[in-house]
Amino acid sequence: MDPTDALALLMSPEGRLDPYPTYERLRAHGPVVQAGPVFYVVTGYAEADAILRDARFGVMDDALRDQFMPGWRESPAVLSISRSMLRTNPPDHSRMRRLAAGAFTPRRIAAMRDVVRAQADELVDAMLAADGPVDFMTAFAYPLPVGVICALLGVPAADRPLFRRWATDLTGVLEPEITADELAVADRGATELRGYFTELVAARRRAPADDLTTALVQAHDGGDRLSGDELLANLIVLLVAGFETTTNLLGNGLVALLDHPRAAAALRERPDLAPAYVDELLRYDSPVQLTSRMSTAPSRYGDVDLPPESWVIVLLGAANRDPRRYPDPARFDPWRAQIAPLSFGAGPHYCLGAALARLEAQVAFPLLLRRLPGLAVAGRPERRVRLTLRGHATLPVSVGREAAPVTVPGTRPGAAGPTP
Repeated sequence: MDPTDALALLMSPEGRLDPYPTYERLRAHGPVVQAGPVFYVVTGYAEADAILRDARFGVMDDALRDQFMPGWRESPAVLSISRSMLRTNPPDHSRMRRLAAGAFTPRRIAAMRDVVRAQADELVDAMLAADGPVDFMTAFAYPLPVGVICALLGVPAADRPLFRRWATDLTGVLEPEITADELAVADRGATELRGYFTELVAARRRAPADDLTTALVQAHDGGDRLSGDELLANLIVLLVAGFETTTNLLGNGLVALLDHPRAAAALRERPDLAPAYVDELLRYDSPVQLTSRMSTAPSRYGDVDLPPESWVIVLLGAANRDPRRYPDPARFDPWRAQIAPLSFGAGPHYCLGAALARLEAQVAFPLLLRRLPGLAVAGRPERRVRLTLRGHATLPVSVGREAAPVTVPGTRPGAAGPTP
C-alpha cells in the first residue's frame, strides 16, 4: 500500500480503532517515510527516539499554526493547548516546565504510593458491592487517576466527576485531524475547564493552599514568569494529561492481562514484577499513540532527507512494536529484557507525570488481580474512535471471586521464562 493511502487509512475510523495493521503497512516502506511534499511519518524506534531528542525538531509554534490552521486563535481548545508547555518550545517551554516540576519530584511521587493504594482499595470495595457487571472505565480506570491528579492540583473531591466529559471533549483537539463538529465539542470542553480553573485560581489567591494550583498562581502573581493565559492553559493540560493517559493505560492494560491469564497469574503471585509488567503494557498497547514535530534545520533519518519546516508524525505505538528493537513485537511478554517504551515520549517534552502514571499502574494491577481473582470481561468493550489517545469508552467486567488454579514458574522479567 502506498504510504499516502496507508496514512489515510490510519486516520479513518477503522484505522483508529485498530492502528497496528496500518503501522506495519507503513513500516514496510522504511522507518521514516514521506507521505506528502513536507509530511513524514516515523515508525522506527531508534528514529523516533532520536527525533524526539533532537534540538532541530520542535512542536508547532504560532507562526506555523497561522500557516496550517488559519483562525486557530478563535478556538478556545486550540488556544488553551497552544499556551501550555505541551505545545511550546524553549525558552517558554523550559520556564513553564520548571515551574510545574515541583509537584512531580521523585520524593513526592513515592510518598503517594499509600494514597494510591488506599484509593484503589476503596474503588475495588465498590466494585465488589455492585450487583452484576460493572464498567471498569467508570468504576476504576477513571476515578483512580483523576482522584490522584486532583489531589495534586487541589481540586475538591466533589468536583472530580465533572472532568471526565470536559477532558474527553477537549482532547479531540489532540487528534491529527479534526472536523468542524469535533472542534466545536473540544471548544466547549476547553471553555468549561477554563471557567472552572478561573474560579479555582481566584479561590487560591484568597486562600493559598499546599497544592500545585497555588504554586502556579504564586509564580504568575510574582512577576512575568507565567502569563495569565499560560497559567490557565497549564492547569488545564496538567489535569487532562494527568489522568487521561493513565485511564487509558489501566483499561488497555487490564484487557491485555485478561487476554494472557498465565501472565496475570504470575503478577498476582509476584506483585514485585509490576514495574516490568507496566513497561510492557505501555509498549504493547500504548495509551498515547503519536506525537508531532516540526523541523527547523535539515536532517537525515532512516535514509530520508528531512528539509526545514518538515512536519513529522512520530508514531509512538508503531515505534514500540519495531521488530528491530523488540523481537516478535506483537506478543505480550513482560519477561522481555530492556523494555523502554516511548509511550511517554522522550527528550524535552517527556511526560512530566510519567512516574506518577507508572506508580498508579504498578499499584493497581497487582491489587486488582489479587482482590478480584475471577475478574473477567463481561461483554464487548467499546473503543474510543481516537488515534492519539488510545483507550476504551466502556469496558464491562464481571467481578468474580474464584481464580482458576494456574501453575506459575518462579521467573523474573529479563530472565528466561514462560511465554504468557
